[in-house]
Amino acid sequence: MAPILKLIAQRVALGLLLLFMVSVLIFIGTLILPGDVAQSILGQSATPEALANLRRDLGLNDPPVQRYFAWLGGVLQGDLGTALTSGQDIASVMWARLGNTLFLAFWAAAISVPLAIFLGLLAVRYRDRWPDKLISGVTLASISVPEFLIAYVLMFFIGVKLRWLNPTAIGFRPDADVFTKLEAIALPVAVLTLVVLAHMMRMTRAAILNVMQSAYIETAELKGLTLFSVIWRHAFPNSIAPVVNVVMLNLAYLVVGVVVIEVVFVYPGMGQYLVDHVSKRDVPVVQACGLVFAAVYIGLNLIADIVSIVSNPRLRHPK
Repeated sequence: MAPILKLIAQRVALGLLLLFMVSVLIFIGTLILPGDVAQSILGQSATPEALANLRRDLGLNDPPVQRYFAWLGGVLQGDLGTALTSGQDIASVMWARLGNTLFLAFWAAAISVPLAIFLGLLAVRYRDRWPDKLISGVTLASISVPEFLIAYVLMFFIGVKLRWLNPTAIGFRPDADVFTKLEAIALPVAVLTLVVLAHMMRMTRAAILNVMQSAYIETAELKGLTLFSVIWRHAFPNSIAPVVNVVMLNLAYLVVGVVVIEVVFVYPGMGQYLVDHVSKRDVPVVQACGLVFAAVYIGLNLIADIVSIVSNPRLRHPK
């Protein structure tokens, strides 16, 4: 097997192993949650006999190992279970919520990724001059402020004081037209863009500056190429791997780490769905959401690893 294919196969196997280990941790974490599922369903006035019958019906009296493999077997068959509090099929509800989260993450990524790369290139072009210092200062300030604080500030000034946009995404409906959806998610997208922009921009800047120290860059400069042409045509293509890594990490955050933003803006996504059912101690929903979040995070990091391997010329053209 070629070295590059062997490395990719190893990364995929490691990703699957990591997902299996995460599923074990998620199941153990739900086991040690405080409270009683049966009590939360039937209420405080439930009799001991009713509680015992419900625990038996839900399989809560079975050994944890048996319950885990029963749950994992259902997941492998596409069955995520049934919500204990509502009786709804988790998969059907969750895929709709995941679609909403991906819609929000897509537009945040569509704005933040090109903007971060552009600002990174601009910062390198004017290194140690006022544009570089201004870009670095503003982006570092945005990443230093908690995201919920940025959200509330934008909600207050843009949504309440100026009335340019709705302060929350409560008007978001899956069956609405695209422009209505975009108007509803404008503030959440702005917050997410500010949160992830600095990390991607600074990594782009650092990766390009590292390549700029190479001998072939000096050769390109001696040929009379402009600085921006050297950066865009020679330095940036050879710094793709670290940039892709940081972009994928931030894309994973946009999908997995939006719980706070979805709760603040009352957005009907996966994060809001998870928080609602954690408070109800609906264990199957918590397990399913946790596993999907983990799969998305591991999958995006796996893609970043594969892109880094493929973009490495020493692996593509071994001696």
